[in-house]
Amino acid sequence: MKNARQILVKNGVHIGTQRKVESMKKFVFKVREDGLAVLNVQETLERIKTVAKFINQYPIEDVMVVASKEQGQKPAEMFSKITGATRFLGRFMPGTMTNPNLEYFIEPKLLIACDPYGDRQPISEAISSGIPVICLASTNNTIENVDLVIPCNNKGRRSLAAVYYVLTNQTLFERGDLKADEDLEAPLEDFIGEMPKEQQE
Repeated sequence: MKNARQILVKNGVHIGTQRKVESMKKFVFKVREDGLAVLNVQETLERIKTVAKFINQYPIEDVMVVASKEQGQKPAEMFSKITGATRFLGRFMPGTMTNPNLEYFIEPKLLIACDPYGDRQPISEAISSGIPVICLASTNNTIENVDLVIPCNNKGRRSLAAVYYVLTNQTLFERGDLKADEDLEAPLEDFIGEMPKEQQE
């Protein structure tokens, strides 16, 4: 797609947190004077490209995207609508991937999560079911249970929108639905989620 790197930078995808866990330090480009870690945005882009290739190894309906946090739900929803992936947004019901007696039981082949902590239930169920886990993660996230991480600001609305927007473009490109110089018909703004309620007050 055109200008993918600029889109990521413009929307703050590279801005981490002041806390830097050991497993995420390799993705840190530098630390600002205010203590905020700055992620290597080129590494983020390369990871998105790798994830898109990985997604296309599976039937798209067997790929499930989850997002418990409010600001991640709209981007994940748009990704699933455009690509055809399965989605489970909001509170994840225990047993969804592990209890075949439940009426909402599903068996995806690949899980894409928005946050290692907020989405810990589906990640845990994926692990116990032998399902690969892809997850967005910032510098303060522990990623021991993640098979492939996309290092990024996974807290900001615009950042999450940008990551999923670029990932959606790249996924369609990898399966031949978009040319290298083409972008989605849907604009980035359509991927921007709601501001969390606690920030609205």
